Amino acid sequence: MANSAPAGDRTPQRALVALTPVAGSILFPLLVPLLMVRVSIGAGMLAAVLIGTGWFVAMLRTAEMPGEH
Repeated sequence: MANSAPAGDRTPQRALVALTPVAGSILFPLLVPLLMVRVSIGAGMLAAVLIGTGWFVAMLRTAEMPGEH
């Protein structure tokens, strides 16, 4: 899927690419233990699966592969 926009117009996409790993690495260890303590272990495990899956999909969708440009 080629992007025909000039390089200057890709700033939001680059920010998303840069923030995806940071968001997941901060959200996951904060939210999962908090849910385990406040709600239940099952809720924490469900959150771990959902956040982990969503984070993995987001990382794949926003990945910049060599030779793409």
